[in-house]
Amino acid sequence: MKRLLLSIHDVAPCFESQVDELAELLGGLVGGPRFAMLVVPDYWERSALRAAPAFQARLRAWADSGVEMFLHGWTHKDAASHRGAAAVKARHMTGGEGEFLGLDHAEAARRMRDGAALLADITGRAPAGFIAPAWLYGEGARKALRESGFALAEDHMRVWRPADPGRNLVRGPVVTWASRSPSRTASSLAFAALAQRGLQGLRTVRIATHPGDVSKASLIASIRATVSAFAGRRQVGRYADLLGS
Repeated sequence: MKRLLLSIHDVAPCFESQVDELAELLGGLVGGPRFAMLVVPDYWERSALRAAPAFQARLRAWADSGVEMFLHGWTHKDAASHRGAAAVKARHMTGGEGEFLGLDHAEAARRMRDGAALLADITGRAPAGFIAPAWLYGEGARKALRESGFALAEDHMRVWRPADPGRNLVRGPVVTWASRSPSRTASSLAFAALAQRGLQGLRTVRIATHPGDVSKASLIASIRATVSAFAGRRQVGRYADLLGS
């Protein structure tokens, strides 16, 4: 059986209107809240979930409706200094948002533990898994993740069980979009157009959206076309379905 997995990243009070727009778009395309939300407890240290009871209630309602809730870092902000390959990743793959790329084991474990507890308290259920901001993990984060008890983890190219990191549950690139610059937008639009045909052979296709996507009509049109191209040919599933496959 071929699957389609959809997600909304960077779910935080400061992006409430954008998350609403993406949830309405995806829900309308696939017939309901059949997507995951990646929740950031304190986006860039300026949007704390603890201080937003109304948004907490919305998260609980979404979770009750069937939306999978993943922990997505703690702040999403990368405050570390990097060298070597990590510096290249931090500079070229994300705009200072690879929070878990440079954390040591103890700090990564603390943020995972505190974030999981907060999300469980808000939604009434354990997080579906952990996905690092910008899909970037340093060695400290990988070690903490193996010990964390999370059921699932994801990076740009795969989904796996943290307790068994050598076994891939999904292999293949995420289809996602970029709004940060005209060049990045153009390249993401081109990849999405190619993916609509080129990734049809994959057993599981993942599509990830971000709040910034709603700022450009071209990105919304591409999301609509890409989701439609896959949803008509495969089951729109849940990440949790992978655990039984």
